[in-house]
Amino acid sequence: MHREAAPHDEAPHDEAPHDEAPRDEAPAIRGAEQSEVDRLARLWYDGWQDGHAKVVPAQLKRLRTLESFAERLRTGLASVRVAGPVGAPVGFVMVKEDELYQLYVSAAARGSGTAAALLDDGEASLAKAGVRIGWLACAIGNDRAARFYEKRGWQRAGTMINRLDTPEGEFHLEVWRYEKPLRAP
Repeated sequence: MHREAAPHDEAPHDEAPHDEAPRDEAPAIRGAEQSEVDRLARLWYDGWQDGHAKVVPAQLKRLRTLESFAERLRTGLASVRVAGPVGAPVGFVMVKEDELYQLYVSAAARGSGTAAALLDDGEASLAKAGVRIGWLACAIGNDRAARFYEKRGWQRAGTMINRLDTPEGEFHLEVWRYEKPLRAP
């Protein structure tokens, strides 16, 4: 869908995939494995390029390399949940404190219900941690992701400056902030 919105990375949400008609059977969501970091980084990189490259400053686009995504995944792997078989994930969600930090689905899995299942899993993780109002950042101009979040009950609370970590230091990006009240499990 990524904290290009708050202290996280790309409007995760920025890659909220194009997932409009969930299937009868939601895909199984599981913890990510270390062996999947490279595949997940490629999925994230490709999704980020698709959802962000046209709407963020060129300087940020230059800093968002495949290796930068792999490093962020290695650092946050414990909070990454994926859809798809081991070794062949098709999407992932990552939470960070009270934020749905990242949500990406491969182009091939869009429209399959995968994004909705990952979003539900991320929301459940936040609620289980005691978060009452979750938030996420969405890159301004990533209309596909914004529509997806809105269909799933997230409300745009306004804009904010997201302080993104990059290899060259903090990068400030104005993003749409979305919020959603969560229910305890």
